[in-house]
Amino acid sequence: QVQLVESGGGLVQAGGSLRLSCAASTRTFGSFSMGWFRRAPEKDLQFVAAVTWSGSKTLYADSVKGRFTISRDNAKNTVYLQMNSLKPEDTAVYYCAADLAPRDLTYSPGYDYWGQGTQVTVSS
Repeated sequence: QVQLVESGGGLVQAGGSLRLSCAASTRTFGSFSMGWFRRAPEKDLQFVAAVTWSGSKTLYADSVKGRFTISRDNAKNTVYLQMNSLKPEDTAVYYCAADLAPRDLTYSPGYDYWGQGTQVTVSS
């Protein structure tokens, strides 16, 4: 089993920045592809960003491209989501997810392990 714990959420004004972290409790973290997803109130779960196990490939939703950056530190078993130029529409609960070999990094059912989520609120 892999446990994922997100942190770094909070309240920020529009235009501000936050960095989310997701710590994984596995010695084989370097084998997992990692994704960030979010759920806004009364909306479906939405793909945000993903990174392959090696870090060589990253993907972003169009809505966050150029503003968010996903990265990972395999030595620390942690994946990050740097969020800049935040907008009120970025308000959501953000979840990190992990899987050994997701066929589609943007497809949430392809991930086996999920964190509990961290709230991000962007005020206008």
